[in-house]
Amino acid sequence: MMDINYDKGIMNFGDNRRLENAMLKAMSGEAVTVGFLGGSITQGCLSSVPETCYAYLVYSWWKEKFPKSSVTYINAGIGGTPSDFGVARVEDDLLRYKPDFVIVEFSVNDENTFHYMETYEGLVRHILKSSSDLSLMLVHNVKYDDMSSAEDKHLIIGKYYDLPDVSMKHTLYPLVASGSVDALEVTKDYLHPNDLGHSILAKLIINYLEKVYENALNIKRPHKIDTALFKPLTLNDYENGIRLNNLNSKPVINGFKPDESPQSHITEIFRHGYTSWKEGDSITFTASCSAICVQYRKSVNKPAPIALAIVDGDEDNAVVLDANFDEDWGDCLYTQLICERLERKEHSIEIKIVADHSKEKEKDAVAFYLVSVIAY
Repeated sequence: MMDINYDKGIMNFGDNRRLENAMLKAMSGEAVTVGFLGGSITQGCLSSVPETCYAYLVYSWWKEKFPKSSVTYINAGIGGTPSDFGVARVEDDLLRYKPDFVIVEFSVNDENTFHYMETYEGLVRHILKSSSDLSLMLVHNVKYDDMSSAEDKHLIIGKYYDLPDVSMKHTLYPLVASGSVDALEVTKDYLHPNDLGHSILAKLIINYLEKVYENALNIKRPHKIDTALFKPLTLNDYENGIRLNNLNSKPVINGFKPDESPQSHITEIFRHGYTSWKEGDSITFTASCSAICVQYRKSVNKPAPIALAIVDGDEDNAVVLDANFDEDWGDCLYTQLICERLERKEHSIEIKIVADHSKEKEKDAVAFYLVSVIAY
């Protein structure tokens, strides 16, 4: 039996007035919505069924704790995606449902760099500014083979905004590192939790929620919330990212074909983009922004075409977009930073196919799939 001290995983108790307000709302019998934004762990990868994912278990706590309330569950987890994509999709995938309680989980998807500290801050600010009625909690997972994650940088943001903040790195990982728990008991691949791992993560979150709930029982009326945010800690160029795809933009197209296949769920990630097989094909977007990312498919089916991303016609500083994926777990929705710290004005971004395999014996197995251009 694992002797886990869940209190050690509370990295910042934080200002929980928004969360207490959400609980008071649920206590009174009003409907509430709980939402989750993150990568594959939030999506439920390696949980045996969706109901054993940590997100669903936390949602179940809300349902059981507040039986008079109708609780809605929104899981906006998409595997393999970082926070720079999260900030560009949070509005469509989560905030439009007007959630009362949100968990954000990106610490094993982001790299532990100042770039991802900035994109994470942009996401946090975007969520907090969306509504004074929304409460936000940050959750950090860890890789169990080498303890890597972006938690160090993410914690800086969490503490700066005084948000509730819990960590598996300080809860379960010490037991794995000491040898008292075999990592394979809780994860098959040293990253994604199995059902036991998901239940431990859920208990870590619920341990915090129970403490807030005990406080909320003694509160007579909702707190007044000041919606003004602190000055950004970083340069904060990523707070208002917009995805440009074939639903909301009209790029100049030379050979690329729009993908008009319907999308039934956000995890159908290769939708609403553009495809090309042929060297010389191009597609050009324009947007007012100061930073640009490109999302495209890296495929395990090789060979695949190679493209360049060219900003404002500057081919000397073009960025290579190689659609050939070196991993073997499946095709990846890859988000690649092209440029940042531009003057905030209208810029062009051209995606041009510069290498295909049409003249070779082994021809391209898949087309180049441009999912979106993200302008910040």
